[in-house]
Amino acid sequence: MPNIRWTAEKANEWYESLPWLVGCNFIPSTAINQLEMWQPDTFDPETISRELKWAADIGFNIIRVYLHNLLWQSDKAEFEERIKRFLDIADRNHIRTMFVLFDDCWNTDPQLGTQPDPIPGIHNSGWVQSPGQNLVMDSSSWPALEDYVRGMISTFTLDERIVIWDLYNEPGNNGQHEKSLPLLQNAMTWAREANPSQPLTVGLWYDNRVLNDFQLSTSDVITFHNYNPEDDLLKQIELLKVYGRPVICTEYMARTRGSLFEKCLPVFRAENVGCINWGLVSGKTQTIYPWGSPGDSAEPGLWFHDIFHSDGRPYRLEEVDFIREMIGRKRE
Repeated sequence: MPNIRWTAEKANEWYESLPWLVGCNFIPSTAINQLEMWQPDTFDPETISRELKWAADIGFNIIRVYLHNLLWQSDKAEFEERIKRFLDIADRNHIRTMFVLFDDCWNTDPQLGTQPDPIPGIHNSGWVQSPGQNLVMDSSSWPALEDYVRGMISTFTLDERIVIWDLYNEPGNNGQHEKSLPLLQNAMTWAREANPSQPLTVGLWYDNRVLNDFQLSTSDVITFHNYNPEDDLLKQIELLKVYGRPVICTEYMARTRGSLFEKCLPVFRAENVGCINWGLVSGKTQTIYPWGSPGDSAEPGLWFHDIFHSDGRPYRLEEVDFIREMIGRKRE
């Protein structure tokens, strides 16, 4: 019998059993995108281990990590083994994982193999969509995507190191809008029928009533993105709490936009909302530069995202100390 959406009571019981979820979106500094992170020739457990230790040291207990359908289609058995190895590393650091299956952001034509070098000064110059706009629009390609969703969730449904599944990052981005809705709807059906033990979610990210209504009506746990100052953040949290389900912010913290740890973390803690900022270590994704950065520019004086330099030095020590204080950890 297919799984059904969790009741609000079940979702709230699940959330109450967890610590306050605080963490980051994670990709190792040596990878430009999801493919480079996970492909066999560039999978980098040494860097992953080092950088997740830095995350654990400041108290983070959750990471949000992107997967990709092409990796599953290429060699699902080997991909599964690398995922298990990654989960072992995160678990040793007492960090649980939220995996993201699809994504409508950035470059539209993902390809396996050697990934491009970063374009200097450009935010996320090499990030790729999953599955990519052409496949989002081509339902004849969806059997392979269905196998990916069902297979991934079935394989890891009992793995407690995975805390939640985020099925589709920012559906409708890159001008897709409601064109992404059919794939999103099918992804939710496939995931439900795989009968996961973990909750499912698709995060709100912009004002599109058609997409937002579907996401709010089918997610077990409400997730959202907010890169604005704390007054706007609090207003959005209050609106989402009306639905009576746990609320987690899966993307925030953009310093040049006024979305700051010092301003946002107190709101999240007071409202009992989980929070996952964008970025951990400055690296090939170049997310220290803002969206729309002109390129070939020097390192910005005020980083957009990320917390650490690639050698482990905090970008701002006082910021790191504040995060520790908020989560309740002392510097080691």
